[in-house]
Amino acid sequence: MSRKAEVEAAIADVDFENKKYQVHLDTSHGLIVLDMNPEVAPEHCKNIMGLAKIGFYDGLIFHRVISGFMIQGGCPQGSGTGGPGYNVDAEFNSTPHLAGTLSMARSSAPNSAGSQFFICLGTQDFLDGQYTVFGQATPESMGVVESIGSVSTNGSDRPDEDVTINAATVVEV
Repeated sequence: MSRKAEVEAAIADVDFENKKYQVHLDTSHGLIVLDMNPEVAPEHCKNIMGLAKIGFYDGLIFHRVISGFMIQGGCPQGSGTGGPGYNVDAEFNSTPHLAGTLSMARSSAPNSAGSQFFICLGTQDFLDGQYTVFGQATPESMGVVESIGSVSTNGSDRPDEDVTINAATVVEV
């Protein structure tokens, strides 16, 4: 089932020209504050904000964690195979994948992004220009990102104990 209509209704009042936004992820390890970067990827910013506003991320887990690489969440099945029922076209840009960079996960097809995102744990320059960067974790949030990035995982990079997004909210700053 597509959640696109709900997302579009939830972001009808978004005003990137006059306002700045953050997405706050209240996780089982603490708060991650993500500054949105609509200058390089407005549709991806609107997408994550709309999904957060409709409660899509609430209760989901970080299903893939690779130490030194990234933490990934946003799959409603918790398997890495699910999404919101629609795709967002790539908005590749020149923003580098550095520690704390928020980028969109996708399949091998460039325009297959949906709801899954990842946050880099270090510089991942091989991803530059291949994945859509659309935000950045604040410096104050990096301890939480790194805490999640250091959890023990199984052979499929899934945390041994669930790391949960309790709630995702949009904050005007």
